[in-house]
Amino acid sequence: MKLYSTLLFFAFLFSSYTACNSQKEITEKRELPAVEVKPEVNLDDYERAYFASGCFWCVEAVFESVRGVPEVISGYAGGTKQDANYSAVSNGITDHAEAVEVYYDPEMIDYSTLLQVFFGSQDPTTLNRQGPDRGRQYRSSIFYQNKIEKQLAEEYIKELDSQKVFAKPIVTEVVPFEAFYAAEDYHQDYEKKNPNQPYVRSVSIPRLNKFKAKFPELLKEGQHLHE
Repeated sequence: MKLYSTLLFFAFLFSSYTACNSQKEITEKRELPAVEVKPEVNLDDYERAYFASGCFWCVEAVFESVRGVPEVISGYAGGTKQDANYSAVSNGITDHAEAVEVYYDPEMIDYSTLLQVFFGSQDPTTLNRQGPDRGRQYRSSIFYQNKIEKQLAEEYIKELDSQKVFAKPIVTEVVPFEAFYAAEDYHQDYEKKNPNQPYVRSVSIPRLNKFKAKFPELLKEGQHLHE
C-alpha cells in the first residue's frame, strides 16, 4: 500500500510538471511581439507645403511614402469660405479642394522634389477631375506660400509641357495659399487604416503603386508595392 501511494505521488508530480510545461509552451506561442513605440515628432521643426490632386486619401498616401516627409495631413484648401468640412466641400458649397498639408525636412528633400512627387503621381491635364472623381473639389492645385515656390512651380510646369511629358497641356492651378483646414479624423491615414475598402483597393492603392514603381529612389526605406 505504501509503495502504491509513493508511485501515485510521483505520477502526480510528473503529470503536473508536463502540464505546466505544456501550458508554458502554449503561452509562449500566443505571446505577441512587443509593439515598437515611436517617439512623437515635433512638426514645428519641419517646413510645410500644400497641394491638391484629387482624392486626399490617395495624395496623403503618396507623400507619406516619400523620404524626408514625416507627416501628411488631409484637409481642404483654396475655398471661398472661412471654414470647411467634408459635406460642404463634397457638395461644392465652399469651393475648397481636397488637399494635403505636407511636412518635410528641407535637409532631406527640397520643394522641387515635392513638385516631382506631385506631378508624378497624378494626371494634371484633366480639369476638375482625377481618375473617377469629378468636381472642383478634385482639381489639381499648387498653393504657393512665397515667390520662390510660385516660381519653381511655374517653371516646372513649363518644363513638363515643353518636353511633352503629358499628352495634353497641364491645367494645374498655381494659386496663393490662404488657409488650410484639417479634414475630419476618420479621413486621416484612411488608406493605411482601410486597405480593403473598395475605393482604396480599386483606385488609391493602384495609384500609389504606380508612383512607387516610377520613383523608387524617392521612397522611404521599407516601402514596397501594395498587393
